[in-house]
Amino acid sequence: MIYQLNGTAPETVFPDPARAEREPDGLLAIGGDLHPRRLLQAYAQGIFPWYSEDQPILWWSPDPRTVLYPERVHVSRSLRKLLRRGGLSLRIDTAFEAVTRECAAPRADQGGTWLSPEMQTAYRQLHHMGVAHSIELWRQDELVGGLYGLAIGRAFFGESMFSRIASASRVVMIFLCERLVRFGYRFLDCQVFNPHLESMGAEEISRARFLDELAAAVSVSEPAAMWRLDGLDCSDLEHARA
Repeated sequence: MIYQLNGTAPETVFPDPARAEREPDGLLAIGGDLHPRRLLQAYAQGIFPWYSEDQPILWWSPDPRTVLYPERVHVSRSLRKLLRRGGLSLRIDTAFEAVTRECAAPRADQGGTWLSPEMQTAYRQLHHMGVAHSIELWRQDELVGGLYGLAIGRAFFGESMFSRIASASRVVMIFLCERLVRFGYRFLDCQVFNPHLESMGAEEISRARFLDELAAAVSVSEPAAMWRLDGLDCSDLEHARA
């Protein structure tokens, strides 16, 4: 059964994903809005919005779920060489809006984007609330790669990433995973499977297991220092020195 949500009541309770029937690809509910309270409630329950501009808001809780345990991130030899070369700097939360715009830009293998202006506005609101964050890769003053997502408790929910140079998204993923390990985050939620994520070490787990791990992660307070960084050359990453 797919639930219909009220579009004017952000406190509306979502159906429990653990008890939901197994809909195709994990579609759980339809409708509602992108009010910050509704989004926070959804993510804390393992639910996220994903839809095209010509569709109503669709809410998903996939089974299986793709996650990356940050201590298990895979770094190839060629990528380690790229990190050691240096010349690229990593920053946090200095260009959130630019990262979301780049993530929303049409890709060569896609006819459009799911990251509509409505979605971008919603995540900008969460950024101003200190919940949504951007990880950025810079070549001098040029933004060449990045990702953004939400942090709740000790869980990070990855939303989208982009690359303007080869392997940029891999570099920001490695940096993010190092930070997540350092500050005790349990996992990086990647939502749905793709080969790129698998090559970085992501794996599929059951929805039941994900929800159990999520409940434990969001019950712990978030370390504010996670999102404080003046800048770091990629040659200074731990995986560059390994």
